[in-house]
Amino acid sequence: MDDLGATVWPPAPIRTDRLVLREPEARDRAAFIELLASPEVNAYLGGPRQREELERELPEVPEQWAGSFVVELDGEMIGQVLLRRATGHRRPAAAGKLDLGYLFLPQAWGCGYAAEACAAALDWLAGVLPGEPAVLTTQSANAASMRLAAKLGFTEVERFEAWDAEQWLGMRKAAALSG
Repeated sequence: MDDLGATVWPPAPIRTDRLVLREPEARDRAAFIELLASPEVNAYLGGPRQREELERELPEVPEQWAGSFVVELDGEMIGQVLLRRATGHRRPAAAGKLDLGYLFLPQAWGCGYAAEACAAALDWLAGVLPGEPAVLTTQSANAASMRLAAKLGFTEVERFEAWDAEQWLGMRKAAALSG
């Protein structure tokens, strides 16, 4: 469990007012394929993957590793929140810190689910690894992701060019639980 230290994984499901964050299960496979094959979801992430390739290569239980949370609404997967150690990050300011990532199905956009789920995951992180800062990288052209980063308390560290686009790197200092 290098990414999250001695943290017990998986944790008990994390419940918010509307959502459940839990470990991935076999029943989530179709939603993972939809997420990874969606042109809308992957517009700022290098583009979608081919559905046929995903069907062939994705394991029965996708993304089953420490720091990978399925976001569930009313019993159905609507997205994923990731917390993983940025060991190979291109930017020195992010290297070795915990990197927050997220993907949500387009039908879940604009409802505040990403903010609610990411805040819950960051609160969980503050509880299991107190004092641990987190980083987030997004394309600066991704206005929705930039708004979410600000809402979650990430502040700009730097901007840089990568993958043929300007990237934004933000950091969130370790903070008290937001709940």
